Amino acid sequence: MELANIENLVEKYLNAETTLQEEQLLQNYFCSDNVAPHLEEYRLMFSYFKQSKDETFTKTIQLKPEIKRKKNWKWLSVAASVVLLFSTYIGILEYEKHLREEQLAEQFAQVKKALQMVSVNLNKGNEAIYAVSNNINKGKDAIGQLNTYEETVNKALKTVNY
Repeated sequence: MELANIENLVEKYLNAETTLQEEQLLQNYFCSDNVAPHLEEYRLMFSYFKQSKDETFTKTIQLKPEIKRKKNWKWLSVAASVVLLFSTYIGILEYEKHLREEQLAEQFAQVKKALQMVSVNLNKGNEAIYAVSNNINKGKDAIGQLNTYEETVNKALKTVNY
């Protein structure tokens, strides 16, 4: 009857369902000399527990003060996030600046092309104006010669009529 009770207690012990009194019964049983052969494997375990209970550590333990490194890591992650956001903002500004410069360069090229076309057309117009001016000057000289001819004819007619 006692062996069946011990086997039940061992089963409860392995399932972590024993009380302190039941564990003390197991300890006493396995430290005695009359342990059943099929439970002999538990004898070493309980004798180790009894021996380790008597051990004490006699040296002093130097405890180092707690270093608050976790807060440093938290601040480091916050700082990294701020740096990332700031660099993204600066990157966007630089990209927009680059786009504006490209647009201005494109507009400048279009204005330059338009002014060159106006200049070419103005030069053609100047050439036409010079040609017309030359023709007007020729016409003016011809009119001047006609006036001279008319004056001469009028003088001749006056002398003949008088």
